[in-house]
Amino acid sequence: MVQNIDSILQENRLFPPTADFANSASINAAKLQALYQQAEEHHEGFWAELARSELAWKKPFNKTLNSDHAPHYRWFEDGKLNVSYNCIDRHLPDKADKTAIIFEGEQGDTRHISYAELHQETCRFANALKAQGIASGDRVVIYMPMVPEAIIAMQACARIGAIHSVVFGGFSAEALKDRIDDASAKLLITADGGHRGGKIVELKAAADKALESCGDSLQTVIVLKRTAHDVTMKAGRDIWWTDATQGLSDECEPVWVDAEHPLFLLYTSGSTGKPKGIVHSSAGYLLGTIVTMKWVFDHRADDIFWCTADVGWITGHSYVAYGPLAVGGTIMVYEGAPTVPDTGRFWQLCETHKVTVFYTAPTAIRALMKSGDEVPNRYDLSSIRLLGTVGEPINPEAWMWYHMVIGKTRCPIVDTWWQTETGANMIAPVPGVVATKPGSCTRALPGMALDVVDEEGNPITTPNKGGLLVVRKPWPSMLRGVWGDEARYIEAYWGMFNNRYYVAGDSARRDEDGYFWIMGRIDDVLNVSGHRLGTMEVESALVAHPAVVEAAVVGRPDEIKGEAILAYVVLKGARPEGGKDATLTQELRSWVGEQIGAIAKPSDIRYADNLPKTRSGKIMRRLLRTIASGEEITQDTSTLENETILLQLQGKE
Repeated sequence: MVQNIDSILQENRLFPPTADFANSASINAAKLQALYQQAEEHHEGFWAELARSELAWKKPFNKTLNSDHAPHYRWFEDGKLNVSYNCIDRHLPDKADKTAIIFEGEQGDTRHISYAELHQETCRFANALKAQGIASGDRVVIYMPMVPEAIIAMQACARIGAIHSVVFGGFSAEALKDRIDDASAKLLITADGGHRGGKIVELKAAADKALESCGDSLQTVIVLKRTAHDVTMKAGRDIWWTDATQGLSDECEPVWVDAEHPLFLLYTSGSTGKPKGIVHSSAGYLLGTIVTMKWVFDHRADDIFWCTADVGWITGHSYVAYGPLAVGGTIMVYEGAPTVPDTGRFWQLCETHKVTVFYTAPTAIRALMKSGDEVPNRYDLSSIRLLGTVGEPINPEAWMWYHMVIGKTRCPIVDTWWQTETGANMIAPVPGVVATKPGSCTRALPGMALDVVDEEGNPITTPNKGGLLVVRKPWPSMLRGVWGDEARYIEAYWGMFNNRYYVAGDSARRDEDGYFWIMGRIDDVLNVSGHRLGTMEVESALVAHPAVVEAAVVGRPDEIKGEAILAYVVLKGARPEGGKDATLTQELRSWVGEQIGAIAKPSDIRYADNLPKTRSGKIMRRLLRTIASGEEITQDTSTLENETILLQLQGKE
């Protein structure tokens, strides 16, 4: 029963914004309250006013929202604009010389690209795409390292109305093939390789393998020379980036597209079956990224904004390639791993490039926390004024370390909840106004109508009672469908409540102050002796122990309890011999019992050097459930940062 999800995490610490931050923030309490009131009283008018003030239109819209074919909502549909123009051209009159991108490669090479230069490079590459026969509506797949050319490629596609699908550079050849085929892509943009973890990522070799069995839609491959190691170039298909752009004009008139024209497809792997190609529109998506840059990240003209996500994920789309540029900001882009040459790399980059806003994943925070306070304390982090987290709920212990050690207690932390499907932040604190609680993403943003409901769709009004997280009203940056699969769009996101709500797939609760607490994915809920427990709360209790830096819990079948809790734990010190430590296990079980109750005590605890994560930092809990059940691993493991950790977790190493 959905409504019986129990909340067992107690966290009462409250951190109001500092007076200094609140006084200089762009949104104060009165302005925020006015935004909420406007959105509540006239949902469509609220978004229409923002769309007119924040976006540059070639042809203004007259119709704000079309709900005639719900849940296929259409926003601003009779307007025309161009996303690349909104991100680059409109800033040129007064920001041509402003730095748009600061880049540092893993090996230490750096570049600064101004808005004028970004415009030239984007136009030149857009002309290269056109020269290869790419036109508005064609699909282009981008499979690149985290370098400026990846952003240029995205912006160039947007400039000519081509629909891009960025495939994360850590994905396998098979995953790339599936995405190329599903999108019927005509052109692939890749690189000879990238630098990651002190090694070369063989992107071109993976692309070649993928194309061996692809359909016949793809005709051309443009290859960026990044690592300059030997790769195979197929005559008649492959062309170097420099050759593709040679002699082409650095001017390219934007293609003005309808507001609802698809900007990109981004595939999410999901739990089973083939990946879903999430479709995002042009105007609505861009509006979501712009307003959240201002509301959540308190964007200022002199900010150096660093979102550490790869552009292969939605976070890298919204808060690297589009949102910060659309507000005329300066972004930091880093190619490599956070631990090369050591665990101080992120902090060194923040010091060197004077980063002011730092936005990263809880898994990265926990991994860097493991190296101790002395590493970040070696660096001058005084330029940072705002911290953010993204990707999954952050446990209170990691939140406090981030607050104390990185933010020195003066930087607000914006803990953001959103998804590939939502396009932009939906629940997050407005940092100059909203007091934060470690582990809570606080309140829904203005115009974002989120709720927690039971399995009948009734709002849950009892504080701290868990249920399903849903969105009650359409919003501009919402997904527009699943590419080529109408039935899956309805079933996955709308079917549970007969198209009435968007169902996020997360369990959540709201506390006495109306703050949201994400309790985990619905399919990650543990059912122990009739109690339904959120994984995040048990994990947070474990990480609160002084010896633990990271934990993941899963359920495994149990004849008596229904499910027993199995915990995988990474310690601050060395892993115990053989992955077992009876004394520490008993101590941790007792600790969890004291923290949140005996029902949440893990039946077993296994120790590992790391947890199975993707390069984006997400823990692959489905793999852990398979291991816990003693089953054979059949899932695709190619996206793992370190596949060898599976042997350790299975007790084979």
